[in-house]
Amino acid sequence: MIKKPVNGMRDILPAEMEIRDYVIGLVKNTYKSFGFTPIETPCVESIENLSGKQGGENEKLVFKIMKRGEKLNIENAKTENDLADSGLRYDLTMPLSRYYANHQAELPKPFKALQIGPVWRAERPQKGRFRQFYQCDIDILGDASNLAEIELILAMTTLLDRIGFKGFIIRINDRRILRAMASFAGFPEESMGEVFITLDKMDKIGLAGVREELIGAGFQEDSIDRYLSLFSAAEGKSGTQALDAVKEALGSTLPDSVSENLSEIFRTVNAAKECDFELVFDPTLVRGMGYYTGPIFEISVPEFGSSVGGGGRYDEMVGKFLGQPVPACGFSIGFERIISILLEQGFKVPGRRERVAVLLEKNLSPEKTEQAFIRAWELRKEGKQVLIAGMAKNRRFQKEQLNAEGYEEIIDIYEKPLD
Repeated sequence: MIKKPVNGMRDILPAEMEIRDYVIGLVKNTYKSFGFTPIETPCVESIENLSGKQGGENEKLVFKIMKRGEKLNIENAKTENDLADSGLRYDLTMPLSRYYANHQAELPKPFKALQIGPVWRAERPQKGRFRQFYQCDIDILGDASNLAEIELILAMTTLLDRIGFKGFIIRINDRRILRAMASFAGFPEESMGEVFITLDKMDKIGLAGVREELIGAGFQEDSIDRYLSLFSAAEGKSGTQALDAVKEALGSTLPDSVSENLSEIFRTVNAAKECDFELVFDPTLVRGMGYYTGPIFEISVPEFGSSVGGGGRYDEMVGKFLGQPVPACGFSIGFERIISILLEQGFKVPGRRERVAVLLEKNLSPEKTEQAFIRAWELRKEGKQVLIAGMAKNRRFQKEQLNAEGYEEIIDIYEKPLD
């Protein structure tokens, strides 16, 4: 038998599990206070849904599940999909879209969903990246207005503040602005996806690096220079000033309604926010998922140098199931990233119950054993967390271990009192 987990999976030790439970509790309490309703979807989805060209690169990373029984015909199989009829979900958004399409008649409108659960991606494992990990999503379905974006941003930032993050930055853009900028520069429609993939590297390779890669991809230099000038127009400006600069440069290529929509989000969020964060317009923000149709956003914590959450509007995904568009917008925190940051900080769960260990001498009489369990019951009534265990031969080492686990008080029960 192999004692190590499967490659890309991991065991979670008690100290980390305590922090994970605490954060999940904060997630649920915070989001419920904003009116989000917990739901649950299956871990397994039909292979047609998982390969419907909605999940971008993630669709290449699906753990597929083979057909069973008479349906599994290995001899006549020509492709991998002839062997599989389902797979493990790669995110929570696609399952939510199916869920809503299946239950829309039973759900309120708009529907504010909270979903927490594991997802699986068959990617190459590396530090901080696993094949099984948790996602925590909030989504609003059935609301076409920017009230959805505003509510999602306020709920997410309130949660991060309660976890203990300060001074974080919300970067916001719109897929329609991305397309308008590419169109303004003269890039052909069918090549825009390739342009966006290169643009997404801006924070790593800079404007010069993006220019070099686009030239290497065969695009015309005049289109590239016109494109990059749009980003220079926003450089050094903040908030709606950067948005206005891009809008002015694009002219009629970008409908007024798109920029006005983002401006309203800026004004309302800044007026209503309860914690300290900065909302920034970032025309280089792409977000990799192909299903986004409108505003997109991402949260970064400067001191940790990485994103801890993101999301956007995806008005067409539910329509893939229903045959008609349904407005939808969602936000997901990087749960695993947040947990790793808290562990690196030596985070201690606040307000946890006092822990007491009751250690029983070997071969106690039934009467003494009963007394020990009654004592433990009384301590639990006082709100304490109580562990009952037998005394180890090496009591000193046992007590050191218990202290390390947070047991501040240790009660020894002997048959006869020690002198």
